[in-house]
Amino acid sequence: MTRRLLVIGHDYLETAGSIEGRFADRGYAIESVRVVPADRIDDPGVDFDFPDPREYDAVLVLGARWSSYSDTVASWVKPETELLRSADEAGVPVFGICFGGQMLAQAHGGSVAASPVPEIGPSVVAGVPAVAGVWTQWHSDRFTPPHDATVVGANGAAPQAFVLRRNLAVQFHPEVDADNVQGWLDDGGVEDARSRGFDPDVVIEHVRSLDADIPARAAALVDYFLDEVATS
Repeated sequence: MTRRLLVIGHDYLETAGSIEGRFADRGYAIESVRVVPADRIDDPGVDFDFPDPREYDAVLVLGARWSSYSDTVASWVKPETELLRSADEAGVPVFGICFGGQMLAQAHGGSVAASPVPEIGPSVVAGVPAVAGVWTQWHSDRFTPPHDATVVGANGAAPQAFVLRRNLAVQFHPEVDADNVQGWLDDGGVEDARSRGFDPDVVIEHVRSLDADIPARAAALVDYFLDEVATS
């Protein structure tokens, strides 16, 4: 029987990229939902009927432009939190990326807050082999992992990855390439980067330097999730 992956996206610029591609390589049928329609980006407090995670073999939760603790998205953060807890109780593995990782932390007893050191562009992460290396970042919040989680990646700015039962949370963006990041820059990211002290031209060139390695490194991360985290 074909295994099913539920991909939860939050806005029209989010992509599962090479991460989704590796799940497909591993035999998963991909089913995707998007929480906030393109015409509601400026008013994201939508009501959304999330699928039942127990109907899937794994869940992938992508990033978002909003903070998980923002009142503007409270209408769907609460039911998404309930989805993550239901998945955990049922033993359904969940892989959370950036906002998705923050949601995992928040759902299971950790916390999310504004980071004193926002990260935009590539940065070095130390950790287990699948996590260690240079990854693209774009976040101004950071998670504090749940007390019973195992941190498997970190740098000087923030915890970067943790494992909790069959959940893997990462703060970085293993799924994106330079074209994706260019889309972020074109959608207000230039001003965001500059306001935080980053040169957007330098950021995109640094991200582009990683492009050739992204598929293999994303594949290794998915393999780590499926072969070590999801089977725990």
